[in-house]
Amino acid sequence: MKDNELKFDRTCHVLYSKPCKKQIQSQIALHYPEEARESVWEQVQRQYVSFLSDWRTDLGGRKNFHNGVGGTYDCIALMAYYTICKDVTSLAEIEKMEGELFLPSFRILSRFVDCNKPLFKKLMYKAFASSKCKCDQWGDYQMSVAPYDGNRPIYYEFTSCPVAEFAKQHGLLEVMPALCNPDYAAMELIHARLVRKTTCANGFKCDYAICGDKEPYAKEHPEYRDEAGYRRN
Repeated sequence: MKDNELKFDRTCHVLYSKPCKKQIQSQIALHYPEEARESVWEQVQRQYVSFLSDWRTDLGGRKNFHNGVGGTYDCIALMAYYTICKDVTSLAEIEKMEGELFLPSFRILSRFVDCNKPLFKKLMYKAFASSKCKCDQWGDYQMSVAPYDGNRPIYYEFTSCPVAEFAKQHGLLEVMPALCNPDYAAMELIHARLVRKTTCANGFKCDYAICGDKEPYAKEHPEYRDEAGYRRN
């Protein structure tokens, strides 16, 4: 089925990104014989449309930066893929797919950004402060950012996350570790460490303490994977 034939309200929702479509179709090609692939892809498309049929309509559509590649709607598409292809996929595969969508910009930054250096740490703080302003504009991710202190990790937190909200609504919380864990990989690419104890999916907030990967704070909070698959500290 062609993407423009999908029936959903495009005044408030957006279609999954082209990179997300490519990721899903490439994984379908790995798991299914050629004659079945188009049918499976159409099932994923229809599941995506079904998911949007009762989903909130106030997330800003194309105007909201959270709805781009690897963002809220791509996460919904990955959950549609997981729902249809659960027998052949895995959470490790979903995590890798989300990483391929979410991490390219951080791979570019990795060429010159080192968050052990005060300049880049301050610039990163300014980027998070700017993100908070955009979150306030759309009211999607409820975000707060602590004042900057060059001697301490950057700290911010979300107390509301549409992706976690969606997963709860549709009984898909098991997928959330795969969608949350790439945050750790993103920080590693820019010589930083994320210290996080909970997320909106397995707690009441998603807390981010971010320091340079050579700072003592990182060693004081070792990382592990819990029984659900979350990377956490």
